[in-house]
Amino acid sequence: MAHGLIYTMSMNKYFFLALVLLACNNPKNLKEDTKVTPRDVSITKANAYSDVFLDSTSMEAFITEQKLSDTLALRMRSFYNARNYQYAWFNSTGFTEQTLGFWNLQEYIQNYTSDSLQIPASLQKQMDVMFGDDYFKVADNNKIRETELQLTNQFLAYSLNTMGDGLINREALESFIPKKKASAIAVTEEILKIDSDKKNSYSESNKAYGALLKELKKYHEIVKNGGWQKIDASPKDFKSGDSSSHIVALKSRLRITEDYNGDSSNVLNDDLTKAIERFELRHGLSPTGKVSTKFLEEANVPAEERLKQILINLDRMQWLIQRPQHRLLMVNIPEFKLHVMEGEKDVFSMNVVVGKAAHQTVIFTGGLNQVVFSPYWNVPTSIVKNEILPDIEANSNYLAENNMEIVEDGPVPVIRQKPGASNALGKVKFLFPNKFNIYFHDTPAKSLFGNDARAYSHGCIRLAEPNKLAEYLLKDQSEWTKDKMQAAMNSGVEKTVVLKEKVPVLITYYTAWVDENGLLHFAPDIYKHDQQVKQYRFL
Repeated sequence: MAHGLIYTMSMNKYFFLALVLLACNNPKNLKEDTKVTPRDVSITKANAYSDVFLDSTSMEAFITEQKLSDTLALRMRSFYNARNYQYAWFNSTGFTEQTLGFWNLQEYIQNYTSDSLQIPASLQKQMDVMFGDDYFKVADNNKIRETELQLTNQFLAYSLNTMGDGLINREALESFIPKKKASAIAVTEEILKIDSDKKNSYSESNKAYGALLKELKKYHEIVKNGGWQKIDASPKDFKSGDSSSHIVALKSRLRITEDYNGDSSNVLNDDLTKAIERFELRHGLSPTGKVSTKFLEEANVPAEERLKQILINLDRMQWLIQRPQHRLLMVNIPEFKLHVMEGEKDVFSMNVVVGKAAHQTVIFTGGLNQVVFSPYWNVPTSIVKNEILPDIEANSNYLAENNMEIVEDGPVPVIRQKPGASNALGKVKFLFPNKFNIYFHDTPAKSLFGNDARAYSHGCIRLAEPNKLAEYLLKDQSEWTKDKMQAAMNSGVEKTVVLKEKVPVLITYYTAWVDENGLLHFAPDIYKHDQQVKQYRFL
């Protein structure tokens, strides 16, 4: 899967897809473009991508205050004209997905590349505040408007600075962030039209995007041709050796998505069994070769919904990072997988458990710099308050029975669980400091890794093979032999090892992608992110 998501750019400089925020306001070596896109008054609150609109006088005041160059000022006016002055980075509920992708990409480039361009301190501070849970309940509109314009300024400044040769023209740039709701077919046709102009195409430089774009073309044709019929049957209607009209319908359905290329008989044969396994593999199900209730649920998702799913993930893939030459740890939440990467090479992957819907694992970029053997579990305040205190009230021996201790008394005491076999973090944890307090860790609950869907945690990421990751991360620190690691894991005494070089960690959310074998995968929208995007992406 990871091969389908992160690729090395073919150009020496960053392509437009690898955007960074530029601190300066005067791009160099430009081909001057003095045209301004006319204001698109067909965009209204009813059909706009964002439901929040900007006053043009505020934009003009920003241009004056920031002393933007003439070129940047023209581009900003053009950018917002094309959007009829709707916000690009916010809607009434907070950040749009475009903002999260852009910001995470920018932070990665600042922290893990040699690029000298930095995030302006004022913008960094404001974005940090905005990631707070309660920000959008209390922040005034002036702060949001100021941040909206700052983000657009940096977005345009960078694109102008690096794309002065016209690789991405003004119109294509203005379409990079969606402007107007439309049907899935209309959105698809707009994307294909832009891509057909190779001067403005980024599918050739972004292989993951390009691979998914090919699948978009296929599903566009499938939807235009009427999609597929629902399989109105139950698992008991599909038994090996049986013959029925339901089997004919199943073969027809799987042939449309190129999972099956055998005969059209009404017999459940070996070819159909293999096709079922392929379909299961592509949809995050254990390959059994048997028709299950879950299989039928996935097969009966309408073709247009799959087209929307591909479109949503294409939008996400526009913000992919340039593949680093060093190590990289990437978690795709809906896939329930951790991928360990070295440049082009997928070294290994493992199953993970992520946060349940009520305690979602956050999408962000971090840097893993510590391995902690025999860790304490410092129980989060929310868990103490909502779970442990009621358990203590019901059972006065609860703390002793669970190897826990109170570190600091108070209305909500500070509690931690001691190292040991029952510790919720298992025998090792991996820290990449972040404001969300998310990290990787072992777990005594091993059985969960065998489930197809693995969203059970309070937000942190449990690893199926933590020993393997520890050995990999410490392979260049020769004093940490396998025997020494095992001893540290079982010592009952917490031991922190600092890595010589921190390793980038990317927490991502892709529900559609193409793997290294060219196989299209769909994953469940466990946190309803796709569902939320559909509301402001499609009519």
